[in-house]
Amino acid sequence: MAVNDREFHLKELDPVLMKDWEIAEKAEDFLKPVKVLAMELGLTEDEIIPHGKYIAKVDFAGVLARLKDRPNGKYIDVTAITPTPLGEGKSTTTMGLVQGLGKLGKKVTGAIRQPSSGPTFNIKGSAAGGGLSQCLPLSPFSLGLTGDIDAVTNSHNLAMVALQARLQHEANNTDEFLSSRHLTRLDIDPSRVEMKWAMDFCAQSLREIIMGIGGKTDGYRMPSGFGISVSSEVMAILSVFTSLSDLRERMGKIIVAYRKNDEPVTTADLEVDGAMTALLLRAVNPNLLQTIEGQPVFVHAGPFANIAIGQSSIVADRLALKLADYHVTESGFGADIGFEKFWNIKCRLSGLKPDCAVIVVTARALKMHGGGPKVTPGTPLDPAYTTPNTKLVEKGCQNMLAHIQTVKTAGINPVVCINHFAADTHEEIDIIRRTAEQAGARVAVSHHWAKGGDGATELAEAVTDACNEPNNFHFLYPENMPLKKRIETIARKVYGANGVSYTPIAMEKLARIESMGDTQFMPTCMVKTHLSLSHDPALKGRPSGFTLPIRDILTYMGAGLVVPVAGDIKLMPGTSSDPNFRRIDIDTQTGKVKGLF
Repeated sequence: MAVNDREFHLKELDPVLMKDWEIAEKAEDFLKPVKVLAMELGLTEDEIIPHGKYIAKVDFAGVLARLKDRPNGKYIDVTAITPTPLGEGKSTTTMGLVQGLGKLGKKVTGAIRQPSSGPTFNIKGSAAGGGLSQCLPLSPFSLGLTGDIDAVTNSHNLAMVALQARLQHEANNTDEFLSSRHLTRLDIDPSRVEMKWAMDFCAQSLREIIMGIGGKTDGYRMPSGFGISVSSEVMAILSVFTSLSDLRERMGKIIVAYRKNDEPVTTADLEVDGAMTALLLRAVNPNLLQTIEGQPVFVHAGPFANIAIGQSSIVADRLALKLADYHVTESGFGADIGFEKFWNIKCRLSGLKPDCAVIVVTARALKMHGGGPKVTPGTPLDPAYTTPNTKLVEKGCQNMLAHIQTVKTAGINPVVCINHFAADTHEEIDIIRRTAEQAGARVAVSHHWAKGGDGATELAEAVTDACNEPNNFHFLYPENMPLKKRIETIARKVYGANGVSYTPIAMEKLARIESMGDTQFMPTCMVKTHLSLSHDPALKGRPSGFTLPIRDILTYMGAGLVVPVAGDIKLMPGTSSDPNFRRIDIDTQTGKVKGLF
């Protein structure tokens, strides 16, 4: 289909009158076939593995080898202020910015994470964007895509199968019997099992379970539970690996449990790491999709940001930076979480240097941070959020200022994107713009939800200007900073805490990690609520004077991360009383999915 024809059809789409899935359904009638998309991007036919007409996996290793001498394009991260529970349109802005750069004639790509079925069927919905700024095709994107998360789930659970089988056989058999099977007794401490099972749904009833109920042949009876698949260390590995050999090495380092003599039991000790890697093999190549306006988007990995690293994969970004002049990647939640991990983990491990960071801001979120009524998904917004209230916006700008300061602390040029909602007034927008500019940020008002790329050209121009200005990118902490000081540095300089406290178990683990040599110097991946700069979701705005409580510290040796857990965070979210699955269905005449957003 010609460009003019596509633009003509886009004008028929009205996000005010149409739901996201209705827009996607009509827009999918004029998508570019993935072979055309790949050709325009500069990929060869043997570098793509089609999955139907509009989706393909891309042989990242082959492309990187072919283009190793090509300079990287400009690297842009999209982050946000502390959101309301409804989200502030960060994925929508990412797609809008890609489309806006396309309108400026730039060769541009995007990268986002694959959505988990948990939020897709629960409250948040898919992560495809919305309105006229979406990643398509929507149904495959939202409902499993090419099976990457399934591969992560199966790989993770195979480690648990190996663990429970080993516990059973060591409990039931003598050393002589084990030796006849070429096994040595690992003497695993069942009270110190680090892993649980994985499932890609929000299933609160499975957080804590007892497994092995029955007789001696029914496994080893012990407490266990489930975490959501995107919190798995295997998913974190998919996000940070850089080559197939790196992936294979990392898969053997995952700590599953500890022996009674305190030594770790790894997936390599269980001799399951090779099979786990084999299950994950089909997920290593990034997926190629497109925006509603036909720009390429890589979708790869899907870790949450509040309980994991919150980034799409390093290999997707490396791939895109060789193919495009501008590459827009997204980090989960606000700059205190996703951007901090992009900055100090992803860029450290990848060696990539960002040129600009976009901070998505909404008047709605600023009103909440300024003292507005509680925002609850599934219930109508209070009139404070749909009628003018400059006082709430002005007070709430303190939260935006904290995120601007975080980006500036990294030495990156910040661009504040005011994601425009219909209820926003000129007075409210002017307050946000003035406050952000006084803090040293470029500011753009973007109408991408309503107008697609045409509504994002102001944002795209601000981003290109920021990318063309030199920056002083540097990490928050050096690699050799001790773990305890590193946690305190993040707490004070990013969250605004006065200090850090530790539970006895966290102190015990801190001492153990600090005695493990280089382990303590692995990048630090904080686990914290996304609904506040602090550990407490009730503390809005820019809280100060609080102490960050560390209740546990996890060690992800395969991903190469130390994971301090601040506050009460669940690795398995719960399903709400009004989940999205109540509205998702199929049209039996066309076979198309409806109700996704």
